Amino acid sequence: MTIAHPTIAHPTDEETRFAFGENWQAFLQTLDQERIDEAVRSLGEMLDVDSLEGCRFLDIGCGSGLFSLAAYQMGAAVVSLDYDTDSVACTDELKRRFFGDGEWTVSQGSVLDEATMSELGPFDVVYSWGVLHHTGAMNRAIELASQRVDDGGLFFIALYNDQGGPSRRWLQIKTMYHRLPKRIRPLWVMIIAGLYEMKFALARLAQFRNPLPFSDWRAKKKDRGMSAWHDWVDWIGGMPFEVAKPEDAIVPLARRGFTLQNLKTVGSGWGCNEYVFRKES
Repeated sequence: MTIAHPTIAHPTDEETRFAFGENWQAFLQTLDQERIDEAVRSLGEMLDVDSLEGCRFLDIGCGSGLFSLAAYQMGAAVVSLDYDTDSVACTDELKRRFFGDGEWTVSQGSVLDEATMSELGPFDVVYSWGVLHHTGAMNRAIELASQRVDDGGLFFIALYNDQGGPSRRWLQIKTMYHRLPKRIRPLWVMIIAGLYEMKFALARLAQFRNPLPFSDWRAKKKDRGMSAWHDWVDWIGGMPFEVAKPEDAIVPLARRGFTLQNLKTVGSGWGCNEYVFRKES
C-alpha cells in the first residue's frame, strides 16, 4: 500500500531538520521522579506488562532518554539509538544519573542505516515513539525498525495521524518555523500554541468546564511524563514531517507477519496514533 503523506526534507537536509536534541536538553531540566514514574506506567500499560526483566529493548530515536530509562527500570537490557548528537548526550546524561547493575548502551546512528540496524541484532521489544515520521523516509524507517523485532517480540511505534487538510496546514506552520531566524522561533511557538490554547479554552467553556489550561497541562505530565511546552516546541518545529492513517501502518505490517496487540488513536484529531504489534513466531 502506498501512503499518501506530506514530506518536507530528506534526512541529510540539516537546514530543515528540527533540533530535537536541543529541545530534549531543555526538557531534561524539568525531569523529576513523577515524570519517570509516569513513563514507566505508560510503557507498561501499552505493552501490557509489569516487567521487562530478561528482555532486550531497542529505543529508536531515544530523544531525552526518558523511555530508555523507563525500560531500564523495568528490568530490560536497553540499547538507545538516536541520529541527533544532543539527544545522545541527553540519554547519556540520564544513564549517568541512574545507571546501576543492568545493561544499557547508548549509540548514535540512523534507523535508515541498514548496516547499523542489522548489527544491533534482534530485540524482544522495539520501541520508537514519534520518531519514524521525522526521518524523511517513514515507510523505509518502519520496515527497518520492524526487522529488529525477534520472533514473538513486540513492536511499539507512534506515528502522526493523517488528518488530510489540517495536516497540510501544519506542514505550512512547521515550514514557517524553519524559515524564521532561530531567535524568533520561540515567539512563533508562543503565537501558534497561544492560538490553539485559546481554541481549546473556548471548547472547554462551551462544555461548561473551567476554560483555563492548567488541568490539561497537568494531564500532559501524566501523558508519558512529558511537558506541555516542550511538546509544543517539538510539534511546531518537528521536521521532516510525514503522517499516516491507522490502516497505512497496520496493513503493511500485517503482511510482514505482525499482529496488532494494542492501539490508541487520536480519532480525527492531531497528534500520534500508538500501535503495539507482535511478530508471529
